[in-house]
Amino acid sequence: MKKLSATLLALGVMSAGTVSAASDKSLTIGTNNWAENIAVANMWKILLEEEHGYDVELSDVGKSVLYSGLASGDFDLSLEIWLPTTDAPFLEPYRDRIDVHDVWYEGTGLGLVVPAFADIDSIPELQQQAEDFQYQGRPAILGIDSGSSIAGLTEDAIEAYELPMNQVNSSGPAMMAALDSAYRRDEPIVVTLWSPHWAFAEYDLKYLEDPEGVYGDEEDIYWMARPGLDEEDPWLTSVLNAWKMDDDSLGSLMARIEEVGDPVEGAKGWIEDHRALIDEWFASASS
Repeated sequence: MKKLSATLLALGVMSAGTVSAASDKSLTIGTNNWAENIAVANMWKILLEEEHGYDVELSDVGKSVLYSGLASGDFDLSLEIWLPTTDAPFLEPYRDRIDVHDVWYEGTGLGLVVPAFADIDSIPELQQQAEDFQYQGRPAILGIDSGSSIAGLTEDAIEAYELPMNQVNSSGPAMMAALDSAYRRDEPIVVTLWSPHWAFAEYDLKYLEDPEGVYGDEEDIYWMARPGLDEEDPWLTSVLNAWKMDDDSLGSLMARIEEVGDPVEGAKGWIEDHRALIDEWFASASS
């Protein structure tokens, strides 16, 4: 299985080619390094540039910079905010300066994940089984970057369940490489993960039950924009509000990117195979 290296991820913020984009149709989309965010950002960049004459820049930044940048107008839009729980703390300081638009994915998952073969079913069980879940020689939960929402929630979970473990923060690709290595050796590992994610199609995994509800209930994914974009480009707002994906469509997009190892080429191939779905989004916006 091919992994997305930092170099390949960087390709996702490079141009996929433009078609006589007008200067008044320039967009800067704020992105973050989550698999589904990389996937949909590159999909929309290709669709808007190659088929509708936009000039789109993808700007990969941390969560706090993403929200402050939207509020200040440095970014025009961002395609992923999880509500009502996960991203609420990031939105709250800018609630009056960021427009949250429509849901495009319903029913997310978020929490601690282990291989299905691991003899454990809930987070409280980690109190007694911590020694079985080691990373780099110590009981640990392997997570992504420390500034992410899931990293903060995991620190809350460690405290709420009094777990004798530390969270080790890394990048998303590094976490997935460690999961892949442990899985192929039939060794237990616990990672922070979320749905939608291509990993659930690649591996047999399970969420650990969270009786305290630290990670919250299922959420929805919305897109958001700087104030004024709706009035300046009502067509674009209408198209993005018509955009809907589910486990099958989003999962297949992420899987294609993972398979080819390039977010641009993967998204292009997926677009070719899903023209009917894409046409529905644009037709709904035009009706």
